[in-house]
Amino acid sequence: MFIGAGLWLYMVGMYFEVYDATNQDVPYSHITGHVEEKYVQETLRGFKENLTEFFKGRDSLSSNIAFVVFMSHQCKMIFNQSSIINSLKEEAFDIAVIDASNPCTFLFMEKIGKPFIAFFPTYSANAGQVGIPSPLSYVPFLGTRLPDQMDFFQRVQNVLGFIVYHMVVEEKISSMFNDVIEENFPEGPRPSLSELYKKAELWIYNSDFAIDFPRPLLPHVIYVGGLLSEAPMHVSPELEDFISESGEAGFIIVALGSIVTSYPVIEFVQEMNGGLAKISQKVIWKYQQSDWPKEVKLAPNVKLMDWIPQNDLLGHPKVRLLVTHGGMNSLQQAMYHGVPVLGIPLFADQHDNLVRVKAKKFGTFIQPDRVKAELLADTIKHIIDDKSYKATAMHMSLILRSQPFPPDQQILRWVEHIIQVGGASHLHPSSYQQPWYQQYLLDVILFLLLCVTVTCYLTVKVLKILITLLCSVRKEKTH
Repeated sequence: MFIGAGLWLYMVGMYFEVYDATNQDVPYSHITGHVEEKYVQETLRGFKENLTEFFKGRDSLSSNIAFVVFMSHQCKMIFNQSSIINSLKEEAFDIAVIDASNPCTFLFMEKIGKPFIAFFPTYSANAGQVGIPSPLSYVPFLGTRLPDQMDFFQRVQNVLGFIVYHMVVEEKISSMFNDVIEENFPEGPRPSLSELYKKAELWIYNSDFAIDFPRPLLPHVIYVGGLLSEAPMHVSPELEDFISESGEAGFIIVALGSIVTSYPVIEFVQEMNGGLAKISQKVIWKYQQSDWPKEVKLAPNVKLMDWIPQNDLLGHPKVRLLVTHGGMNSLQQAMYHGVPVLGIPLFADQHDNLVRVKAKKFGTFIQPDRVKAELLADTIKHIIDDKSYKATAMHMSLILRSQPFPPDQQILRWVEHIIQVGGASHLHPSSYQQPWYQQYLLDVILFLLLCVTVTCYLTVKVLKILITLLCSVRKEKTH
């Protein structure tokens, strides 16, 4: 995916790769930062505490902010490893590609002073930070879990969500990195995260309008959904034998990410297992077998696997459904192969992703606290039996497959373009240099209101004077 002209850096958290397109024998080298064990244990403990809330359907704002706290701690550790910073400063790479979901990557690129491209792992949930126009009448704001067709009260909710985020949440997140900024950048014009977000030469989003709601974008913003989707390969004989036992009923895939297996919630696993036992399809469930709860007897139609070839299974002619946590890559693979979806969202973008799935009508979702054996089985049967879900999924597959350029080619061509012309300033809007009140035309509105007010005031004054004169003239005539 990242092979192109010149030398460039790919950065995710504490992990760095330097790619050299001119050297085909050794295309890249790795640089890995050191993470303190104490930090790792604190992160895992905090995640486990939040996980219990996720399975109760409580993906709260505070739990998401807690993840940003972990990122800020990690950021301090990165900046304390001066050898990494110095070595990357000396690398003659042309451009960097960074994980834009972590604010620290922007500070890091400012520190080493190299141009960069921001890669965001899902839809444009951070549109406000990037300056992407977001009309609140039809663009649902991050975390509101609203569709694009909103009634009056939903639009009120959307506006309130927008106001609260920008007045409270965004400021709180930025403040978590103040220590890093003060310690590592000289006094004077210290960078702010809001400025650094707009320094990206290009914004790449791992999404596609086949699943996302239509919305305006900027010239340096591109959607490249479907990066991990490709033509399927043959599955192993072991899997093929298991699938063949399903007959015409076919099989379903259950892949809920690594969370459920890392910190299994027994009640949730019991209900899932009980529901899967009630359906006629075979089930391939991605689940760490060694972590399966001993007190739960595995359903006879279920096969557990530590790892599954998800893309290949989704392309199998006998697949009927994907049960997923709602990660963007899984949803795009399901779309690519025309497979309906049943989602069980836990946190982050998963809820909003699955709202889009339901709105597009190629699947639905159940909140994790409502997952009961009977409901799960009934919902699976409904999606499989109602052929409209499959028809919609196939149409979405057509949309995704018939794009003018494959997503990896889009990235490659854009990166080469930016390297060749020395940046993408020609694509950046002038709004990046405007204060917020000018962008929203508040100064113009205030000026026009003032003009109208003064005009009305003068008009009333003149009318009063004229009326007074007329009255005095009448009085004189009367006398």
